[in-house]
Amino acid sequence: MASKNYYEVLGVAKDASANDIKKAYRKLVRKYHPDISAEADADEKTSEINVAYETLKDTEKRAEYDAMLENPFAGRTNQGADFDPRRYGYESHDFSGSHFGDGQPFGSGDFRFDDIFSAFGSAGWRGQASRPSGPSKGEDQHAELSIDINAAYHGSDRSLSLDMPTLTADGQMSYERKTLQVKIPKGVIEGQQIRLRGQGLPGFNGGENGDLYLKIRFHQSDRLYVDQRKDVYQRIDIMPWTAALGGKIELETIAGKFNLNIPANSRNAQSLRLKGKGIPNKDAGDLYLLLNIVLPPANSDADKAAWQRLADYYQA
Repeated sequence: MASKNYYEVLGVAKDASANDIKKAYRKLVRKYHPDISAEADADEKTSEINVAYETLKDTEKRAEYDAMLENPFAGRTNQGADFDPRRYGYESHDFSGSHFGDGQPFGSGDFRFDDIFSAFGSAGWRGQASRPSGPSKGEDQHAELSIDINAAYHGSDRSLSLDMPTLTADGQMSYERKTLQVKIPKGVIEGQQIRLRGQGLPGFNGGENGDLYLKIRFHQSDRLYVDQRKDVYQRIDIMPWTAALGGKIELETIAGKFNLNIPANSRNAQSLRLKGKGIPNKDAGDLYLLLNIVLPPANSDADKAAWQRLADYYQA
């Protein structure tokens, strides 16, 4: 990648729009980010991608770079060095995975930055030439937080430790370990955002910090999942005779313990609706219990004899 120009690094044409450049950058930086990529030179590629993007996303710097491409000698210093974006005040940025938290209690991928690449990219390259003269608020950050569906029913408090970007006394980007307390409100729905004021990127010249927005995602499985944002589906096991004969059973669900009336001749995957027992939002969803008929094993002689009697009855 080192021998390519910045357009080739990002894989775009020289007349690419700003939006096309941004899309290409995000796609590549996600592909080669050291936390994700298995490439041996992921760090180097990530650095080159960011250098290219930081130049091409800026109208003036892009125009100067285009002029340099047209006349390569004009883009060299007296020492003959290649075009160097550091003369604009850019500095290298560490994309080490160590800055994205220690994984507790989100080590299984519960917490991830949704747009961390662009957020850190613009902040991590700020140099003297790009810093505002007056107070400037820091940029907001956006991340995703995955929680159990149970937390939406009862609320929850979570603690997150990670390295957050900050500015040193001389204005350089650094990192500070912070423990953030996140309150998950009862009734939260997937896609809803929780705002942590002042936990975004640091401000400049006395400006206030940006905010951190956590977008909620649910842990889901084939036995428990959410549909239409508020409706919850839970698979429950019942025995064949319960499905055939029907009757009342006591059952523990995500919404609590209920005495349920199972209709006679119930079918596998048939659903029972509990109105208003879905996510307890202001406009609560419904809870759908999906019947899963479980066949008893036939391990002992007594088990086999019982199944044989049933088979004989239906075959008679």
